[in-house]
Amino acid sequence: MSDQNKQTLLKANAAVTAGDHGGFLKYCTEDVVWNFVGDRILKGKEAVQNYMQETYIQPPEFNIETITADGDFVTAVGSISLKEKEGKTNRYEYCDVWKFRDGLMAELKAFVIEIK
Repeated sequence: MSDQNKQTLLKANAAVTAGDHGGFLKYCTEDVVWNFVGDRILKGKEAVQNYMQETYIQPPEFNIETITADGDFVTAVGSISLKEKEGKTNRYEYCDVWKFRDGLMAELKAFVIEIK
């Protein structure tokens, strides 16, 4: 199951990179929770979709450095670049810990640091 969960996350990330938020969300449970540690918590697909529409003005660029799967958990470490409304691109380093349920992404605990 670990490798299948890892492949699911990679497919979901590919959808985000292609600007396909609905394609990403099909890999999530209805009650998905995103916890951006120290920032905010999103609950449910609608909240995640709203966040993606606000934040991903252009599709983000991911660079996954490492991805590790163990049981129902997949951890990805890497960087992401996001463009703001004003056109400036911000770069972040992240560690995402995903918990899967029934083959879908159910919980995210994200540690994100902006690189100045």
